[in-house]
Amino acid sequence: FFFHQHWHCRFSLLEDHCNWCQPEQYIEMLLRSAVQSGRSFVVRSKAITVSKPASSFLLNSSSKAYSVAEANNDSCNLARYFSDTTKKSLTQLIKELRASTGAPMVECKKALTAEGVEGDIEKAADWLRQHGSAKASLKVSGRDASEGLVGLLLSPDSDKASIVKVSSETDFASRSSAFAGLVEDVARASLSLTGGANDGSIDVSGDEFLNTSVGGDIKKGLTVKASLDEAILAIRENLQLSEVKSLVVEDSGEAIFAGYVHGRVPDSTISGTAAAVVEITKTGEKGDVSKDEMQDAGKKLAMHVVAARPTYLSPETVPEDVVEKERAILMEQMTDSGKPANIVEKIIDGRMRKFYEGICLTEQAHMVEEGNPKVSKVLSEMGLKVTRFESTSVQ
Repeated sequence: FFFHQHWHCRFSLLEDHCNWCQPEQYIEMLLRSAVQSGRSFVVRSKAITVSKPASSFLLNSSSKAYSVAEANNDSCNLARYFSDTTKKSLTQLIKELRASTGAPMVECKKALTAEGVEGDIEKAADWLRQHGSAKASLKVSGRDASEGLVGLLLSPDSDKASIVKVSSETDFASRSSAFAGLVEDVARASLSLTGGANDGSIDVSGDEFLNTSVGGDIKKGLTVKASLDEAILAIRENLQLSEVKSLVVEDSGEAIFAGYVHGRVPDSTISGTAAAVVEITKTGEKGDVSKDEMQDAGKKLAMHVVAARPTYLSPETVPEDVVEKERAILMEQMTDSGKPANIVEKIIDGRMRKFYEGICLTEQAHMVEEGNPKVSKVLSEMGLKVTRFESTSVQ
């Protein structure tokens, strides 16, 4: 016999050392030895002659009834050789639970040894959600959370969008895979609520959103609240849902959403330090504009929004009290100018245009297009217009 250990232990029976008329004796001895050592293994035998194919003997540690599969597909039960399966040690279970939940080792041990859990990984994970998360949340609540990530998610047809911001205490925590996963969960949940009364900002403290499923095949059934609790348990920081918006296009036939995420983190395709989404629609003045052309123009405009940070869409959307306040300031500055009233009025109108260029998207110089033409002019020449935008950042 010879022994080889790699990912599992293998015992090979060599034909020149074995009595092939009674292989059960050798199999029993080898399997008993491996079970006592707590290892999973495969026993293989060579064929006596060319006419007899090789047989494979496989012990499955997750099964209580051991069987040996012969070349002719018949099976003989080996349960008579053993009384029970090999079990994972507590250390192995702690390591596995920590890898899946990110919880501290002490908490994992408490969960696995808790009453009613009895070493079951799934039950231990549930115990951590019920006890560990609540304890961790209580410890970190009240701490300042000024770092974090933003997330942007579009539907496959680009007719729905969600833009979210999740805050953390430190930049280090926000760069972890657990935090990036939380941002993606929140964005998916927000996207599932788009439409109707949910078009716009969502109440992140309300039961409707916290109990919304985050979706996805892997996390099916997991709610936003459960995902947040799991992240707090793994990261051990005060994590907050700072901003969540769900959007749906006003004209599904002629409009789409396009977006851009700046400072994207390695562990996520939708999360970064800043993001913007714009709604682009056709004007009907330049013939048919393809969806790809709309997406390209929209992404460039979203990049501009992230860089320029406009406050309003156009001069018409600026609140009247903001306009009046600005005009009053400008008028005060011109009080002692000694210029005629009509000249003063023209000067103020010119300065108001500058004011709009600073805060209104349509009036700004496009920072992504060559030559920096006005945003409204770029879109008009393509037969497009922007109807709204949303942006957020952690800076």
